Amino acid sequence: MNRLWLLLLWLAWPLAAEVRLTPASVAGLEQLAEGETVVLAAGVYPALRIARPLILKGEKGAVIDAGGQGHGLYLDAPGIRVSDLDVRNWGRDLGALDAGVFISERAHGTAVVRLRLQGPGFGIWADRASGLQLLDNDIRGDQTLRSQDRGNGIHLFNVSDSEVARNRIRHTRDGIYIDYSNHNRLIDNRLSELRYGIHYMYSNHNEVSGNHSRRTRTGYALMQSRQLTVVDNISEQDENYGILMNYITYSRISDNRVSGVKANSRLLNPRGAEGKALFAYHAVGNEISGNWLGHSDLGLHMTAGSEQNSIFDNALVGNRTQVRYVSNRPQEWSRDGRGNFWSDYQGWDLNQDGLGDIAHEPNDGMDRVLWQYPAARWLMNAPVVSLLRWIQQQFPVFKGPGVRDSFPLMALPEGMYDRRSNEHYPLTAGQ
Repeated sequence: MNRLWLLLLWLAWPLAAEVRLTPASVAGLEQLAEGETVVLAAGVYPALRIARPLILKGEKGAVIDAGGQGHGLYLDAPGIRVSDLDVRNWGRDLGALDAGVFISERAHGTAVVRLRLQGPGFGIWADRASGLQLLDNDIRGDQTLRSQDRGNGIHLFNVSDSEVARNRIRHTRDGIYIDYSNHNRLIDNRLSELRYGIHYMYSNHNEVSGNHSRRTRTGYALMQSRQLTVVDNISEQDENYGILMNYITYSRISDNRVSGVKANSRLLNPRGAEGKALFAYHAVGNEISGNWLGHSDLGLHMTAGSEQNSIFDNALVGNRTQVRYVSNRPQEWSRDGRGNFWSDYQGWDLNQDGLGDIAHEPNDGMDRVLWQYPAARWLMNAPVVSLLRWIQQQFPVFKGPGVRDSFPLMALPEGMYDRRSNEHYPLTAGQ
């Protein structure tokens, strides 16, 4: 009976007809009633402002050209849905927040889907709105401008309870910039040729998962935020930092893959900007687990009071320097009898329980000597180095504070594998 009642109600509901507009008739957009579905025919349209809840769709070839000034689309009402349009040639005044799509504080619950945006300012700027959906958009910046003069691909300011998913962003300043924005989800975005792929500032209780950064100057710059969930992301061939944690607290950084992070060779003084797979500065109370950190200049660098973190089940594979830990207190990197996998571990497992029989100390006194005097690396396998390390173990009075993994793993953690980049990022940088 209930199903029959629903069917009769649906049949009786008036079907809303689509309104088709052309460049010659687009001025009629302002007279449409709330809830109308508007289809823009192929053609070039000027910048548009939508001030009531509408569904706006573009046919193939529908282009909004802002003429080099201001915003391309200004969305200024709740519940707007915009999809399948090209937006180009908006303004470049970053102080005026010129954007391809500007979402105002009135536009709660707005959806921006499958737009193709190319221009100098911000791609999408969302300002103090909530419940947004920014999905499947393709955003390109202006490569003729210096990186610092471009806008960010997607910029969220004081945005909450929103989803940013499956966007492809390249050649903007930062890919996705989040400022004072809480309870949002950033998932499955593709980010390349940027300053920072994802940039967090003062934003809490957010999820960052399934994203892929490539050839950025920093893949994931997480700053001054807490209770983030950063899982299943990929950083590939990024410069300087794969994942940077600056004042990140009580967050989970797990199951990410970072590979091929190298120092920017163009820097005159690259010291301090080595290619670090994961760098933590004053990061406290975090879980760092299940991450694959490999083939980078430096695997894991912890400094400036980065303590009380739970670090286990990670794999540090083939990094030029595996660990750099700077602190006055020793740290144990294992939890519940499980440590991490180290490709340079030289211990053994006589009882075949999958754990090394001797602890691994990846930054002993000899490592600190090698940090200060890199030319001494040719002595790494010399007998004198083995002797000095044996003396440190036998006479701990000579041992400085450092990292100790009491339960090193003899094999990669179960379920961790060497993912091929082309499976997750099939398009080339030029596409």
